[in-house]
Amino acid sequence: MTDPSLTALVPLLVLVVALTADAWVYTDAKEHLKRGDPAVFTLGSVRIATPQAWFLGCLILWVVFFPLYLTVTGRNPFR
Repeated sequence: MTDPSLTALVPLLVLVVALTADAWVYTDAKEHLKRGDPAVFTLGSVRIATPQAWFLGCLILWVVFFPLYLTVTGRNPFR
């Protein structure tokens, strides 16, 4: 059987990993913007181009925006 305290830590660990990835996306997007190579994604009328937009997207829907950011910046791990 699993220890109840260990079971309670799993969601916390997932949250910490996601928030760390969100912070990295924000920092990396700021660096891209400084270099004049912003990470931009456009789909119809939706445009994600600022570090703040990438951070909020990752914060709200991490499972979609984090892989999307990796793809837009050329770090696609699925190639």
